[in-house]
Amino acid sequence: MHYKRNNKESKTYVQGLRPFGNTLPRGIKGMLRKNGYNYSEIITKWKTLVSKEISNCSFPKSIKMNRGDTHGKLLIAVNRGDEITIEYSKNDIINKINSYFGYQLINEIQIQPFSKKLEKSNKNNILNKFSKSFEIQVNSIKSEKIKKSLSQLLDIIKK
Repeated sequence: MHYKRNNKESKTYVQGLRPFGNTLPRGIKGMLRKNGYNYSEIITKWKTLVSKEISNCSFPKSIKMNRGDTHGKLLIAVNRGDEITIEYSKNDIINKINSYFGYQLINEIQIQPFSKKLEKSNKNNILNKFSKSFEIQVNSIKSEKIKKSLSQLLDIIKK
């Protein structure tokens, strides 16, 4: 019999064999209980689950499930102006996702609009702030080769 006192196991196992559930870390167990694998599967297969038109203007943001793995609510982030196409294809999306999983996973879809333009402008502002301070630090370097390569890198990042 194999028994260790420091690994929080209460049962003894023959030759170190133990159930698969005991080998998983605690965080993973919680995600599996909350159907985190369903959400990750929907994210990775989003383009194949829904049409290309829908996947270009939206992405799944989260899933809220009840305790019995049924009556799930899928929250989809949609570009502003494309809400109507998603609204009309809600039943289609629900049917495709449920047929992929083989059981009634999603019952409701909630749409959350977002603006893509604002996110890009914020990123550019942040890059400009960092690039100015980075230029000052690059100019203070004595080695010309390093200075030249870092300035080239900075030009590529700005693009």
